[in-house]
Amino acid sequence: MTPDVVTVAPNTPVMGVARLLAERHVSGVPVTDADRKILGVVSEGDLIKQVSGRGDESPGFFKSLFADPARMAEQYVKSHGRTAADIMTPNPVTVTEETSAGEIAELLDKQHIRRVFVTRDGRLVGVVSRADLLRALVSPQQAPMTDTSDEGIYRAIMTAMKKQPWASTFYTTVVVKEGVVEFYGYCGTDEYRRALRVLAEGVAGVKRVEDHMVIGPLYVYS
Repeated sequence: MTPDVVTVAPNTPVMGVARLLAERHVSGVPVTDADRKILGVVSEGDLIKQVSGRGDESPGFFKSLFADPARMAEQYVKSHGRTAADIMTPNPVTVTEETSAGEIAELLDKQHIRRVFVTRDGRLVGVVSRADLLRALVSPQQAPMTDTSDEGIYRAIMTAMKKQPWASTFYTTVVVKEGVVEFYGYCGTDEYRRALRVLAEGVAGVKRVEDHMVIGPLYVYS
C-alpha cells in the first residue's frame, strides 16, 4: 500500500480539490474528518460532473414522469456543489492491513474502482491502487532460489506442483537436464499443459521448457 495518503477536509472548496489532484497527479483523494475517518472520496469523475453541468439537463416531459426526484437532487448537488462534501462519493470501499493482494484485486475488478483505502481501527492509514498491485506483481515476491542445479530445479517444480490443486505429480513426469525442463505423461487439456509451462518458467534457473505431454482420455488422467 501507499502510506501517508493526502486527504482533504469536507469543507475544502471544489477548486482546491481539483488543483490538488492536478499537482499530485492522482485520480482521487479521500475526504476525512479530524480523526482521519473516511467520509468519502472525490475522484476525477466527480469533478467532471462539475464541468459538464449534467444537473442542468432537462429530462423531458415523458422522462420526468418516471424520474427519481431524489436521484435528480443528488445529481444537482454533484454538479453545483462547492465543497468536497457536496461532490464526494460516500462510503468508499475499504480494507484492512491484513487483506491479501488477491482479495484487493478481486474488489477492484468487481466494484469497477481504481483504489481501495486501508484502515486501522476505522482510521485511514494508506491506499492501494491498481498501480500498486502492478508494482507488486513485477517485483520479486520472494528471495531468489540459491540452488539452481538440476536437482534443485526439480525439487522446486515438484514442490510448486504439489501446492496446485490442478496439478498431478502422479501422471506427470518431470525431467531436468542442464536447466531444461521436460514434461512427460498424460493430461486432460491443453490448458493443463500451458499451466505447467507457466509454473516451470517461474522457477529460477529454468532455461527452457519442453512439453512432451500427451492428451489422453479423461479416465486415464483421472
